[in-house]
Amino acid sequence: MPMDRKEWVERFPEFLAEAEKLLAKSEECLSHLQLISNDKDAIECMLGTLLKLARRAEALALEAISEFSLHIYSLLNLPQDRIDLHEQALQALQDCFTLMAWQLELIDQKTGQLSLDESEQASLIEAFAYQVGQSQLQPPLASKRLPQRPYSGQA
Repeated sequence: MPMDRKEWVERFPEFLAEAEKLLAKSEECLSHLQLISNDKDAIECMLGTLLKLARRAEALALEAISEFSLHIYSLLNLPQDRIDLHEQALQALQDCFTLMAWQLELIDQKTGQLSLDESEQASLIEAFAYQVGQSQLQPPLASKRLPQRPYSGQA
């Protein structure tokens, strides 16, 4: 059952606070990766926070945020021996997080609308995909089939 506007307006501040915390956690993981290249725990933590952010955004019908998170998630969710988060890849990932933080601030708190030019998201995703060796950009996971992640106590 879709939520009504009043319910959305009541739930949005909580979502925004949680989204900002999740994004900050992802940025902490990114900082960790800048110190310890390709650290499995930092990547797992980032995957968990991105997936949780996507789920929370989806619950409020914030498709742009949910899909952007899922794109990043899908590019990071490669077998550990197939991903190299070198300096340029980490910078591209940082650019994605910066845009996402900016977009969170631009969501209209009364309507939930996010007026944006999706080309910036697409170009940042393409840049990150290129840096991690994924020339074939995969579409985001279908929102009804968000991947299940085992609870690890992180994120």
